Amino acid sequence: MGFSAEWLALREPADIAARHAGLLARAVAVAGNDPVILDLGCGTGSTLRTLAPHLPGNARWHLVDNDPELLTRAATEAPGRAQTHALDLRDLDALPLDGVTLVTASALLDLMPAPWIAALAERLAGAGLPFYAALSYDGVMEWDPALPGDAAITQAFNSHQRGDKGLGAALGPDAAATAPAILRKAGFTVHDGSSPWRIGPDSAPLHAALVEGIAGAAAEAGAVDAANWGRMRIAAAPATGCLIGHLDLLALPPT
Repeated sequence: MGFSAEWLALREPADIAARHAGLLARAVAVAGNDPVILDLGCGTGSTLRTLAPHLPGNARWHLVDNDPELLTRAATEAPGRAQTHALDLRDLDALPLDGVTLVTASALLDLMPAPWIAALAERLAGAGLPFYAALSYDGVMEWDPALPGDAAITQAFNSHQRGDKGLGAALGPDAAATAPAILRKAGFTVHDGSSPWRIGPDSAPLHAALVEGIAGAAAEAGAVDAANWGRMRIAAAPATGCLIGHLDLLALPPT
């Protein structure tokens, strides 16, 4: 499981614009006046860059990823205040929770299987830690104008997203409903809100990369017309808008 730095850079502006502002503000408040934040699957540091303007200047970070190059890049965003951890997320016992005030993740839960989320919920509940998880894909794809095949491609893509990303069968689009339910079962109070990408004709590079990725995944899932759909979608991009659904959540631990 991993993503290129180029793709992460392309999607970051859409991620930042999509985040649910109310949940972001509540997560920052929950982190406290002397925040120590553990970011799971940090990539190049998008969560750090997004939260930093809202946090006190003394905020410290524990950055977790399995890609040393991405970790090195992420750490430069908070020089002297970020500690990196090259960890396999299968090993939740290795997470450095001591002193942490908030655990975060972005675009991660839909890549994970339900048992992993349940194990994480148990670990965080035991430590009494809040969890702020943003941008979990919820299975919704809307294109304006619509083209023939949109629904079939969405169905195939969503099926692909439920495949094994390295830790077992991922929840994919089911994460938006399943993850909050798992956290509530573990005793958390969960607040959630919609955080859709809204991509217009002015975001041509992201639009093209998104369509290529969707078409490729749909083809792998058996959509025979995926390549042709992708070509039509890219050709129509200068006059097309799209909405890709996501969910943000803030889970407050049992008291």
